[in-house]
Amino acid sequence: MLATQYKITLPSDYDMNIIRERVKNNGYKTDGFEDLKFKLYLITEKGIHYNMQNSYCPLYLWKGSEGLNKFLFTGFYDNIIQSFGWQRVNVGIPLVDTTTSKITDYKYMFQLTREILPQESLKYVKDTIQAEVPSIDQVEHVIIYNPDQWKYEINYFLNDVSGIKEMKGTLYSILHVSEGNPSA
Repeated sequence: MLATQYKITLPSDYDMNIIRERVKNNGYKTDGFEDLKFKLYLITEKGIHYNMQNSYCPLYLWKGSEGLNKFLFTGFYDNIIQSFGWQRVNVGIPLVDTTTSKITDYKYMFQLTREILPQESLKYVKDTIQAEVPSIDQVEHVIIYNPDQWKYEINYFLNDVSGIKEMKGTLYSILHVSEGNPSA
């Protein structure tokens, strides 16, 4: 499995209804997409949920690389380039994935970023990360790591944001969730 996310920072006076309308009119286009487990259409809005900026930051979880290659290199990603310019696509590897088909029921994604510090052995890193993951009741999560930067992100999917007030991270609103073809 692979995870990808591009984080498009928008001006502070950007009308986020433009993104909402874009997702409303086009979000269905990735429903059933090849090799896709899910795509979350995510936004932050300046001044809402302690966010300091407006952004559009879709997160994808891919079952394999063929779907990602198709998305990037057969014209689908061109819509992002044409609308927002050249964007860096962050690639990560899922380490833990507790998501189910309930992913479509969530309103928010809360993302924490942490470092994997230099050490003599990586043998127990997964266990250490799982032990250090802050617990939030009744949520699903995905932990995605990037060995290029030795960082990982914990992405919680939730409806009630009251349990995260003390944590420092980014709270995204989920506008739409596309799921891949379940039989594939």
